[in-house]
Amino acid sequence: MTMKRVKTRVCEFLALNGLRLDDDIEYYAGVFAVSGDEMLAGAGIAGDVMKGVAVSAALRSTGMSTRLISHLVSEAASRGVTSLKVFTKPENRAIFESLGFAMIARAPKAILLENGNGLRDYCASLASLAQGKPSRRGVVVMNANPFTIGHRYLVEEALRKVEHLFVIVVKEDRSRFGYAERLAMVKAGLAGLERVTVIEGSSYTISAATFPTYFLKEITDATDTHITLDLDIYTRHIAPALRADLRFVGSEPADALTARYNELMHRQLPVCGLDVVEVPRVTVDGLVVTASQVRGLLDEGHLREIVRRVPATTLPHIVARLATRSLLIELDTTPKPGLVDRDDNGAHTDMDYALMRRSIDALHPFFVRLALLGADDGTPDATRVKDLGLAAEQAMLSATGGVNTHKGALFALGLTVVAAAHCRGEVTPSRLQQEIARLACNHPRAIDTHGSRAVAQYNALGALAMAQRGYPALFDDWLPFFEACRHDDNAAQLTLLRIMSELDDTNVLHRCGPQVAQEVKAAARRLLGNYTTAGMRELNRLFVEGNISPGGAADMLALTTLVHALTH
Repeated sequence: MTMKRVKTRVCEFLALNGLRLDDDIEYYAGVFAVSGDEMLAGAGIAGDVMKGVAVSAALRSTGMSTRLISHLVSEAASRGVTSLKVFTKPENRAIFESLGFAMIARAPKAILLENGNGLRDYCASLASLAQGKPSRRGVVVMNANPFTIGHRYLVEEALRKVEHLFVIVVKEDRSRFGYAERLAMVKAGLAGLERVTVIEGSSYTISAATFPTYFLKEITDATDTHITLDLDIYTRHIAPALRADLRFVGSEPADALTARYNELMHRQLPVCGLDVVEVPRVTVDGLVVTASQVRGLLDEGHLREIVRRVPATTLPHIVARLATRSLLIELDTTPKPGLVDRDDNGAHTDMDYALMRRSIDALHPFFVRLALLGADDGTPDATRVKDLGLAAEQAMLSATGGVNTHKGALFALGLTVVAAAHCRGEVTPSRLQQEIARLACNHPRAIDTHGSRAVAQYNALGALAMAQRGYPALFDDWLPFFEACRHDDNAAQLTLLRIMSELDDTNVLHRCGPQVAQEVKAAARRLLGNYTTAGMRELNRLFVEGNISPGGAADMLALTTLVHALTH
């Protein structure tokens, strides 16, 4: 059978057994009849969780279940997973226990088992953290995607009722902000508060193992079972290890899934002698502050509104995310002339959409580090900015196999990220422009240039000179133009054409020379005067034929959208 047909058979077989082939399954083993077309058994691995375990009725008395599970345990071990977990029906408990699994949580319709000592070791580490702490203890579990003033308020209110508070950060890496970044935000946001211990998350608290539907943000038939299992682990193992008798949660007026979690927590924990304290949410302008609300503002590019909803320690992460967002906006703008977009690779033979996405993903952690540098007290050190920029460039080249996808954008956006973070939430166009110019002029030798050969040969204004002048064309022309047309469906294309019609693009100069560069400007002006999508596609065709790539204009489009988001 072809791989496509095998996958179809697996999906059909699982469906017959009330299961599905989840997207996160990394490895799946199937048993087929001799004919090769009938599937008889199967099981898969997703991280440290065994999924999709099913055996046909004809094989259930043959020991196939044992052989299949043993195979998965060996496969998991070869992948470095020493504590494999599995959801199953209560009636299957004996099968898994005979293979070394132990039940760690139970609900009426399902149980969660694990082999190895993962939970025992985790609880031992929790007990060590709790040693010597005052007796009245509480716990807050938070995803902090991102960390807001609401999260800080919840902790402050909890501290009024306990002598020591443990804050557990959800570890699962399925959120907008990655785990390492969320953990850093929580630690920074709670720094200075006494009687608080921030604990790294695990696969035993709101994870793919204990509560997979949490990350789908939808209520299904399995939701109550997952919530019950997650809370059962908490009451049986985590709370006793920490010797904590209070669990604090924020009230939930909007998210139905979190509201249901809170509801079942109020039912389940008191039965085990644990108290639940629900703290009313903090509001801004009469609206409850939530992380999802902040993410919505982030998507819309409204830093000013975000500033009112997050502590200063979170702002560098927001600024970095806006920089990443601007690169994605530029990449997703389709169609574009001669540039990589969702439709084609433009005039490039060495890069495509997927490669550009990998490059952006590789750059994001460095935008975070640059923003944190900018947020430090005092003037940002240009040498450290340069060193981080060079490290980011190497990460980009490693992710792309040596292809220079975003060197120019990294220079412009990196500088702007440092400058914006240094404004500490008070980002106005004039102040941002001044900060960029000051940073670029401080130590010009410490900052790499882009298109230096084209600059020297054709007397064009290079990246460093533009930055030292504070990008006057952007602030005086391109930004107002973008703001005037931003509600147009083609705002990004129109702004790109505006930039192309004015910018001495060093990419075009280097690839094609000054005559073609002038023709590019003229073509952009003509299309800008009478824009149509068909016209943009035709311009792309001509640019591909002429090997023309206005990469400098693309960088300035990304910078324009970033500056707009930072100042609105």
